[in-house]
Amino acid sequence: MLRLFSTPTSIVIESKGSYYAAPTAFTFDALFTSAHPLTLAREALAAAKRVAAPSAGSLLAPLGSQEVWAAGVTYLRSKTARMEESKDAGGGTFYDKVYDADRPELFFKATPHRVAAPGTPVRIRADSKWNVPEPELTLAISAAGWIFGYTIGNDMSSRDIEGENPLYLPQAKVYDRSAALGPCLVVTEKLPPRDAVIAIEIRRRGRKAFAGKTTVGQIKRPLPSLAEWLFRENSFPRGAYLMTGTGTVPPDSFTLRSGDEIRITLEPVGTLINPVA
Repeated sequence: MLRLFSTPTSIVIESKGSYYAAPTAFTFDALFTSAHPLTLAREALAAAKRVAAPSAGSLLAPLGSQEVWAAGVTYLRSKTARMEESKDAGGGTFYDKVYDADRPELFFKATPHRVAAPGTPVRIRADSKWNVPEPELTLAISAAGWIFGYTIGNDMSSRDIEGENPLYLPQAKVYDRSAALGPCLVVTEKLPPRDAVIAIEIRRRGRKAFAGKTTVGQIKRPLPSLAEWLFRENSFPRGAYLMTGTGTVPPDSFTLRSGDEIRITLEPVGTLINPVA
């Protein structure tokens, strides 16, 4: 297992507690397009120079040209929340059916310029009154369709817009800084174990406003199946990230406010921290 941190000057590789600046030719685009991403990362490590650990304030999102996509209704809690938010619009049964269907819900989430780096602000829509973060295990998938690692994703969502009409999903999900990734990309041959914990804490004025957690094992669908569906009849020349859904949703009475801080933790990725603009 290697952890890759993106900085303004290079990709920094962490291995067994030590940090190394990779050669400039080693980029995320090169990694995602490689036929053997883990081998390429190991080769970059062998040619790297030892450096100090990157500071939290210097980190960029761990991506190059990759699109970010997302899967929905993969947890029972997500199905329940989506049915509740859209019941007045008559769309509740859509989510009930997709939870049990063979075909998953997949939707486009962000291009690289819409993705917030660790420590930089995510946004809530000015035309929305009910906004929440969604903490998600996010798969790194090569151009050939192979899962070779993972990171943490924050799928910012405007629940009132989506609940008004399911056809408004793109507006509820896709806007500037509607996603965050990081703090690093874990490159590994192994997916997170079923008992791996995804935890979220939202702080407001320095105090805990909401906290929750779930486990990877609560995802209903096999992770390789989600990747296979994403690449079915679609191509990603520079690979893609795929958020895998959320099992932790704040209560209906909660909405984000400007100035809140969102902290999402999944080991060994670490903690993704973003303030709300």
